[in-house]
Amino acid sequence: MFQAIVDFLEDYGPWGLFAHSFLDAVIFPIPAFFLQVSLSIVNPTSALWLATVGYIACLLGTPVGYYLGKLMGKSVLYRFLKAEWIDAATTRFQKSGESAILIGSFTPIPFKVFTILSGCLNFPLWRLIGYAAIGRAVKFYAVGALFYFYGRAAESMVKDVSLYIFLGSIPLIAAFLIIRSVLRKKKKRAAELQKDLQA
Repeated sequence: MFQAIVDFLEDYGPWGLFAHSFLDAVIFPIPAFFLQVSLSIVNPTSALWLATVGYIACLLGTPVGYYLGKLMGKSVLYRFLKAEWIDAATTRFQKSGESAILIGSFTPIPFKVFTILSGCLNFPLWRLIGYAAIGRAVKFYAVGALFYFYGRAAESMVKDVSLYIFLGSIPLIAAFLIIRSVLRKKKKRAAELQKDLQA
């Protein structure tokens, strides 16, 4: 059933990818990655444009998935997605929401799990959109760039693109978390010092 929908959307080219990417961030179980690859194979010169279409649609769908989770809770996830995906994402999210969203952009766990969980767990929407903007840009444009520069030969490369991006992003995410921790500690010390001076 879902594959039939993907095949139907493929006939509409970029508009089909727009719809798929939007739904991918909300509830559709098949990632937009597959349609992006299919369309990029047909016309590699339009790969970066397709990446842009998919990226924008994903960001527009992110708040929709967020409010779906806020209204309906995690029960909606279990109806459409694998329980192990949901449980793994929940564990990561509870440990560190920010890094979970960034990492979730690159892993096989569908991104809508993180948008809906953000709503369920009352994670700030503006942060979700900010981190989604970073993570999804890397994912969409990595695929787009491969097809744009290597043409149809990139088909064999993109199979492991998520893994390579994920491995490459680990040092960046770690550095981000360390810097954020240092800045928060400095801010806390400054607030404590200000409080002592006022006492």
